[in-house]
Amino acid sequence: MRHQTKKHTLGKAQDQRKALLRSLATELFTHGEIKTTMARAKALQPYAENVITMAKKGDLNSRRLAGRYIFDKEIGQLIDTATGEVFDAPQEGKKLAKQTVLRKLFSVIGAKYQSRQGGYTRIFRLPPRRGDASEMALIQLV
Repeated sequence: MRHQTKKHTLGKAQDQRKALLRSLATELFTHGEIKTTMARAKALQPYAENVITMAKKGDLNSRRLAGRYIFDKEIGQLIDTATGEVFDAPQEGKKLAKQTVLRKLFSVIGAKYQSRQGGYTRIFRLPPRRGDASEMALIQLV
């Protein structure tokens, strides 16, 4: 019996499910919204909100823990780590670092939701996918 073991298995093994949620969360934090199936969106929502809660704390331990839940890939912009401003080209007199998903999460997204007590994402239903009529959803950061 599966008493008190509620989780969205998504029809995948544990390692595949973790990798899928990790890549979905990374893309959600990179772009702000993603289009996926309803089942994946519902599985991603608590996963992403947990990572944002870590980002709100902002300490070193939270940063290391959040690194386990997302891929820390480069976005292609530069960020001022002190203020959180994003630039496309190097600026004179400012110390800029390459913007990664983890840096964006802690400097931009974590600061944005500092006063919010949960509910960082929302799910919109979309029309079914044309190929297999799968129920689609748009999940975005509020």
